Amino acid sequence: MREYETIAAISTSLGESGVSIIKLSGGNAKEIAAKIFKQKNNSDFLKAKPWTMNYGHVVDIDSGEIIDEVLVSYFQGPRSFTAEDVVEINCHGGRIATESVLNTVFQAGARPAEPGEFTKRAFLNGRIDLSQAEAVIDIIQAKTELSMKSAVSQSGGKLSGEITDIRNQILNLLAFIEVTVDFPEEDLEFTTGNEVSEKLTHLLLKVSDLLKTSEEGKILREGLSIAIIGKPNVGKSSLLNALLKENRAIVTDVPGTTRDIIEEYLNIDGIPIKITDTAGIRETDDIVEKIGVDRSKSKIDEADLIVFVLDHSRPLDQEDKDIVKYIGNRKSITLINKIDLEEQINPDGIDLGATIGVSALNGYGINELKDKIKELFFHGNIEITDVMVTNRRHKEALMRAHEKMTAAKTAIDQGISLDLAAIDINAAWNYFGEITGDTLSEDLVDKIFSDFCIGK
Repeated sequence: MREYETIAAISTSLGESGVSIIKLSGGNAKEIAAKIFKQKNNSDFLKAKPWTMNYGHVVDIDSGEIIDEVLVSYFQGPRSFTAEDVVEINCHGGRIATESVLNTVFQAGARPAEPGEFTKRAFLNGRIDLSQAEAVIDIIQAKTELSMKSAVSQSGGKLSGEITDIRNQILNLLAFIEVTVDFPEEDLEFTTGNEVSEKLTHLLLKVSDLLKTSEEGKILREGLSIAIIGKPNVGKSSLLNALLKENRAIVTDVPGTTRDIIEEYLNIDGIPIKITDTAGIRETDDIVEKIGVDRSKSKIDEADLIVFVLDHSRPLDQEDKDIVKYIGNRKSITLINKIDLEEQINPDGIDLGATIGVSALNGYGINELKDKIKELFFHGNIEITDVMVTNRRHKEALMRAHEKMTAAKTAIDQGISLDLAAIDINAAWNYFGEITGDTLSEDLVDKIFSDFCIGK
């Protein structure tokens, strides 16, 4: 029953601002608004035309006292965001004004919306599918123009259209197999098997192309995690400040100045990057510094890319070698910092991987570092394709579907009966349906929308 109740929430962030928006959605949205909204021209809001803005005041439902001066819009379902009747109240910004209007809406009969419930209703009412709904939160959380562009493309149904087309082709394959199995006297199974195998090959190529976009898509959606590591006093904090172009981290000549994790976001040509300045890694008896070192090591394990900083003016020692060993085969870049000072470093046969000479103090080599990051993750050229897989859940569903389709093709090529292969093909069809929400469990749908903010 809660799905049919009229809900309300603040759709703008709380705080000092010019305007706040309170949104209502449900069959009684207009009637509830009419109870508390008195138009300046004394006309009845129940008679208000849809998709128009009306001026007046929100008043206390009991005393009639004016709460705030507002503009109210009515959007008639199904031509609204939720495909239900929607009312938006534009009131003055600020916590007190906004919450006073919202509480008045609740008194008039609406209930508080749950996280993501407006978008969930749009999904349940068939206005958008699940992948489009998930793109809404990606738009809200976008950290760069490129990630925003990718999310907008998905919200417009580009990925949904591709997945729907694949599902329809699979459905045709299943029908094709069904006819063959139901009429064995026609002896068509061999011919049909070859045709199904060819069509599966074509579909597998399409899925592979989608999966190829997933790594870049994930970075655009979630950001690239970079950990700056090295022993104390090699210039890690100076490097962070140089990348951010501000004095974010404290820089001194005293080893061990950075004792805790410092995280900041950076935009490199549209790539959202979470960059972490870690405590210098070394053996220490200082309890606080030891905690910082342990946290640094955990950040190494979590990072997509490790930036290992060495001091050009100091020879390599055992601490440096221990860090190289700890990095192992993880994706990394080695920066030789303080390149402007006299060279003392001696790799002594140690494989440092890709190295770049930099001077964090004067900015030398910083652009080369940025280019190297783009080369490692985007082949040097950052582009947004029409269809990109940015969501981890979508990638996993595509991988499982690809596995089932591959198993079906292998079975057919080995001469196994078509009706057994159809089991795997049908499973693939269901996995594709998880992306659009057609075959997803209710519990998982609820979990997806619980990650949304309340007013969306």
